[in-house]
Amino acid sequence: MGIQSLGVGSGLALDDLVTQLIEAERKPKEERLNQKEESLDAIISGIGSLQSKLSDFEDSVDELRNDYNLNARKPQIDHPSSLNLGEGDDGPFTAEASTSALEASYDVVITGLAKGTRYESTDGDFANTSSSVLSAGSGSISFKFGTSTDTFSVNVSAGMSLQQLANAINSSSNNLQSDGLTPLVTASIIDTGTAAGAKLVYNSSLTGANDNLIVVNNNDLADLDRVTSTDSTETIDRNLNTNGLKKDAANATATIDGIAVQSSTNKFENVIQNVSFEATALSPDANNDGTPDTASKLTIGNDKDGMKSKIRDFVDDYNTLMDEIGRLTKYGQSELEDDGALAGDFMVRGLQTQLSNIISNKVPASALGTLFSIGVGFTDKGKLEISAIDEFGLGSGEERMKTALEENFDEVAKLFTDSNDGIAKNLYDYIREFTKYGGLLRTREQNYKDEKDNLEDERARFELQMMNFEQIQRDKYLNLDQTVSQLNRTGNALMASLGY
Repeated sequence: MGIQSLGVGSGLALDDLVTQLIEAERKPKEERLNQKEESLDAIISGIGSLQSKLSDFEDSVDELRNDYNLNARKPQIDHPSSLNLGEGDDGPFTAEASTSALEASYDVVITGLAKGTRYESTDGDFANTSSSVLSAGSGSISFKFGTSTDTFSVNVSAGMSLQQLANAINSSSNNLQSDGLTPLVTASIIDTGTAAGAKLVYNSSLTGANDNLIVVNNNDLADLDRVTSTDSTETIDRNLNTNGLKKDAANATATIDGIAVQSSTNKFENVIQNVSFEATALSPDANNDGTPDTASKLTIGNDKDGMKSKIRDFVDDYNTLMDEIGRLTKYGQSELEDDGALAGDFMVRGLQTQLSNIISNKVPASALGTLFSIGVGFTDKGKLEISAIDEFGLGSGEERMKTALEENFDEVAKLFTDSNDGIAKNLYDYIREFTKYGGLLRTREQNYKDEKDNLEDERARFELQMMNFEQIQRDKYLNLDQTVSQLNRTGNALMASLGY
């Protein structure tokens, strides 16, 4: 441990001297370590930033390298002008198509929507919502459906009111479809305020002609006949069927090019092969005879807008990557401007060059040959662009892309997806060598992180060396302090003996 009163005996400023010696010894070595740490931090950050931008570009390339993504079909629906649809309005139906759907057009008319069963209790059965459903005893009611295996029951006790029965039905934990969210049956009460009294209404959410709601009087209690449709054997009709108002469940119906089709739900799956459409409203009734008869035109074609969007993302992400590479590898133009974190890095420059070469390659499998044919070209700064002006007398980039997508859609896809020369396919394979786990960038980043860890160990060793250096200096100057102090005492004694 250093002596805090160094110099007290001799009167010399030895403590300040030792502090200056330590600072002189520490400063150059500490600055070297700090500079090295700053450099490593900058490189690690630069590699991380490069990985991020390269991964973004990889994602946009991935969207272009598979036929499945590029050959998607896009349904276009032209609804009758008589509907006066506003922006965001769907019209009578919406549609989806898989990649395997054939290019074709169809006239579609929605003639009926799918419905669930509706029951209303008989007029006068209940005076009001507080009327008792069961006067004595106890029993239960079950709710079943024609073909569905869904079912649930509620218990009914003596004195239970109409409102309490409705609440028990709606709150039953088993009154749910397989999605666990949608109730199978909703019970409500309409208090007419007339001699008809209060009416219990059941609405089933299961649609389709084969799934009529069946309400079973499990114990054949006379009072419960008023709120059920059949007896316990499910062979004898009760009030809801005999005297109440019943609306049967129904299929959704439509015509496709004049051919009648139907579905148990409002969604028609594969009625048109590899196409589904969902009815949301009835088609217009042009003849005012109660029958929907005005067709909407459903056209299944190539998803040109989707392809264009993917290509634009490809161009934008490439340019963002090139901007980042330029920032990371630049050399400062003056002493006031720092070099980029990866200035002069051969790997990054090689990455930039190879990406450019792959994008410029010709694809013999496509009649279009190169990306230039679809309007994508390089600027004099090495960026990609889809030009808005015609520089070469071949049409602007926008015009060339529009023509290629309309007239050679499949050839555009081949430019990117061909198994041998596809630009997106080859780009993806190349980029993966950098971005994958254990890839070039990740490995390099880890090497620099390991080097930074070693730097921390070096700092720890340096601090030990400085502690040792300080102790050596303090021991040395302590001896000097003691020697000078002894000489001072001897001199003072000598002067005293001589009478001075």
